[in-house]
Amino acid sequence: MAAGGNFIHRVISYVANELIVNGLANSPKFQRFAVRTSKKMEEISDLAAEKKKEIAEQIKDASKNFESFKKQ
Repeated sequence: MAAGGNFIHRVISYVANELIVNGLANSPKFQRFAVRTSKKMEEISDLAAEKKKEIAEQIKDASKNFESFKKQ
């Protein structure tokens, strides 16, 4: 009997998933939200990469300054 309940659960889950996915895919508001979110995440990713480079450069400069200070 448990297998029958599992099957029904899977069918209901599949149908609900299809309805939700199709509903969101055909929603202009959701599409705008998705595009804006994607662009914002790309901007944040680019900013993070830029900051990572800046910090790496600062660490490199600090290391050089420390080495030259240590030699004195």
